[in-house]
Amino acid sequence: MARLYSNENFPLPVVEELRRLGHDVLTIQETGKAEQSVPDEKILSFASAEGRAVLTLNRRHFIHLHRAQPEHAGIIVCTFDPDFVAQAIRIHGVIVSDQPLAGQLIRVNRPSL
Repeated sequence: MARLYSNENFPLPVVEELRRLGHDVLTIQETGKAEQSVPDEKILSFASAEGRAVLTLNRRHFIHLHRAQPEHAGIIVCTFDPDFVAQAIRIHGVIVSDQPLAGQLIRVNRPSL
């Protein structure tokens, strides 16, 4: 399964569900870097050095980073969805496809009503 790194704004219930689905998810809180205003560039750099794709709700900044620094372990940008389990299942579905995460920008959006 995938190695992921969730940034500060990413919902913990989604992380927990992804772990239940078998993914190795490290949170910024677990690295001791929470509430330190770590720049997005450093989050991406850390994740890439660890071989982890970034999970984030901060779409605009990470889409820009992907364009500026396409060599990374992957970026998964999501829209907020209060149905955390459904969001985790959508992310899982993308991750388990045959597509490698490295160098990819993947968008996982909440479905329209």
